[in-house]
Amino acid sequence: MHLPATPAALLFAYAFLSNIALAVVPHEPAIIWYGPRLGVWTTTLVATAGTMLAAVVDHRVFAPLIGRLAQRRFESSPLSATRSGGEGVRTWPERLFRRFPVATIALSGLTPLPFFPFKALAFATGCPAGKYTAAVAARCLPRYALLAWLGATVRVPVWAMVALFVLLMVPSLRVVGWPRAAS
Repeated sequence: MHLPATPAALLFAYAFLSNIALAVVPHEPAIIWYGPRLGVWTTTLVATAGTMLAAVVDHRVFAPLIGRLAQRRFESSPLSATRSGGEGVRTWPERLFRRFPVATIALSGLTPLPFFPFKALAFATGCPAGKYTAAVAARCLPRYALLAWLGATVRVPVWAMVALFVLLMVPSLRVVGWPRAAS
């Protein structure tokens, strides 16, 4: 016997699946859709919880892998001073991120930039799981609240939600499904 899925459980699962490292589906249309159905704050908190679970899973699974790849690349770089015991050359984004990881991740939610570069930088620099998860929560909470409020305030027609979903899928489809032309 299994329990029927409630709208909140479906939103939680979708938020998790759309924010896991290899996700190809956008979360924005779902949050806008659930805003008027569950309420702004319920939608915001449920979607944030799903995103935080995805952040924990990402950190457990992908942080060690990306950290090893980054370390290998850093050590093999001709600019690296690690062989001579030095700190090595770091780019300004990496230095900034190492100094303010939580603020950088949190503020990235206010930009239209994709999150995966910030996620990769967090894993490559060894950002602790607790700080990373808190930063992801601080990043998505205001963003999700605004999206849910938009859905509750503006009655978005179903055709517009489908169009938004398809439009936001285009970058994922380019990466996953379309073959590249031979050079």
